[in-house]
Amino acid sequence: MRKLMRLLALLTAITLVAAACGSTADDSATGDTGAETDDGGSDDGETEQVDAAQGSDLTFHMITHSDDGPFWSVVNRGMDAACSDLGVTCVWVPGNNDANVMVQGIEGAIGEGSDGIAASLPDPAALVPALQGAVDGGVPVVTLNSGANDYQEIGALTHVGQTEFIAGQAAGERFNAAGVTHVLCGQQEQNNVGLTERCGGLENTFSGTVTTGFMDLDADTTAQQAAINAAMAADDSIDGFLGVGPVITLSGLRAASDLGRDVTVGGFDLTPELLGEIEGGNILFTVDQQQYLQGYLPILQLFLFQTNSNTIGGGLPILTGPGFVDASNAADVLALSEAGTR
Repeated sequence: MRKLMRLLALLTAITLVAAACGSTADDSATGDTGAETDDGGSDDGETEQVDAAQGSDLTFHMITHSDDGPFWSVVNRGMDAACSDLGVTCVWVPGNNDANVMVQGIEGAIGEGSDGIAASLPDPAALVPALQGAVDGGVPVVTLNSGANDYQEIGALTHVGQTEFIAGQAAGERFNAAGVTHVLCGQQEQNNVGLTERCGGLENTFSGTVTTGFMDLDADTTAQQAAINAAMAADDSIDGFLGVGPVITLSGLRAASDLGRDVTVGGFDLTPELLGEIEGGNILFTVDQQQYLQGYLPILQLFLFQTNSNTIGGGLPILTGPGFVDASNAADVLALSEAGTR
């Protein structure tokens, strides 16, 4: 009964989130994706409820471009928590930033008879056909993290994440308010459409100059820091750095420190170390997309679809960001990050 009540509370909460997301949509949106409606049944005051035990034989796969770093470890915890709460089996399939590995994971999940696939979409050209194959084969799909512009093409139930271009726009406004004139936007992955959109959004709203470049992978922070150092050293006008991930943000901070440069640093996503630097006044802000929800909510959606024919979002994505962590709230979020849920 306790698990059932938790599930009903979660369903109520996510319905409110979906309503909030839809409130800014174009009025022409239908908002009808086949969600269950009142059939005018019994009026004796009783309502039909979802039995949490319905999901005990379900298996869902979460296939992402995860490198199992600090960001994705929190997504994984969110998935694990949802699977435990709902009594389902989940399989975590990290792609390590390799679309081919992800395609193999998707095909493997289909072959295993998966009851639902949650997948990130960093490289639509490579991944959309594989996920369309899943949907065509009767496997429900939810996209997460990256894929807000492509999930409808797949036929996915919904997308869970943030609109990356809008997040970049918000970061640009923060740099404007700080009086920055030239921002280096450092990327830690190549061919990741979400990271490209973050830098594109920055360029859209920032009133100064934006220089964007790939600054090596998170897996080699020494090389990453050296690449950022070289870019900053080559242009004395750079007085701002935006890292589009938490590891590269810290690499940017260290590179500026090594050069003795006064550089305003902003970032994306959370780690305890990054939050500590915000609390200490060394990083101005980070964009928070609440990745724990990106692990939790897709499993909840797949479970409700399989057990109760529910869809969430009304044809719109479920937005988990952007939010901001800065000096005003870093201490509170840091405690949660250290606990592994932010």
